[in-house]
Amino acid sequence: MFSVGIDGWQGGRDAIALARQLAATEATFSLAHVCPAFPGRGAAELLHIEREESQRMLERERELAGIDAQLLVRGPRPVGRGLHELAEEQRAHLLVVGSTRHAVIGRVLMGDDCRAALDGAPCALGVAPRGYGLVGRELKRIGVGYDASPESARALAAARELAAAHAGTVKAVRVVSLQEVREDKPIPADWPGAIDELIEGHSRELAQLQDVEGVVRYGGPREELVHAGKELDLLIVGSRGYGPIGRLFHGSVSRYLVGRATCPLLVLPRHAVTEPERVPDGEARAAAITAG
Repeated sequence: MFSVGIDGWQGGRDAIALARQLAATEATFSLAHVCPAFPGRGAAELLHIEREESQRMLERERELAGIDAQLLVRGPRPVGRGLHELAEEQRAHLLVVGSTRHAVIGRVLMGDDCRAALDGAPCALGVAPRGYGLVGRELKRIGVGYDASPESARALAAARELAAAHAGTVKAVRVVSLQEVREDKPIPADWPGAIDELIEGHSRELAQLQDVEGVVRYGGPREELVHAGKELDLLIVGSRGYGPIGRLFHGSVSRYLVGRATCPLLVLPRHAVTEPERVPDGEARAAAITAG
């Protein structure tokens, strides 16, 4: 099951486009909209009107996309909480959202709704950049933020699964920073030499990965992943913690990527593990992608 957050604007259409790219042919979809809270007198009547309008809006978006999807309306709730509840109820493998309406063209701007969808998501999360649904896209160049951790290994497995389905290629991006030198040992006087040694060592490690192009960059992990994303059709990263999905790598990387990446993102939380016996046949690839 792929759950897609819909707002009636281009961001929701971009999310549908990305969900369709990530999904197998037999995958099932739900289009979800969360109604805001209406405080004060007349709130119940306003909510009733809003829910009816939301249902009609979802029907229009479904017809526009030409997609077979279940329509879900939840509210009143904060948007992030409502999307999470619906994803949990549907046992969704992936929740996909788009950018805010105020985003700079070609990028995802971190608005309150998108931020809320990131924090504490119960499943894998896909984020489509603004305008993604307006132009035909392919998933040919798939990148992974890789650091040899179990989480990045799962991200790499997902990338391979998608590359096989789309006849694409996989690039593993390893970022070496001065912080890594500091963690390995006290920074030596010849710290540029120490960085060169790390780059050489990581390059040898990446060369051992089959059917993967390995790239080692020096700099800040956030900035270098954004730079790498300019040459990718999808960037996949894995979460280390069991807490909010936004805690990637060094805490703020996911938020930074969502705010600046020019390519779609797929974020795999550590706890997104699918129980095989509960996965319908049509959801097999979705489970493989999100569980790694």
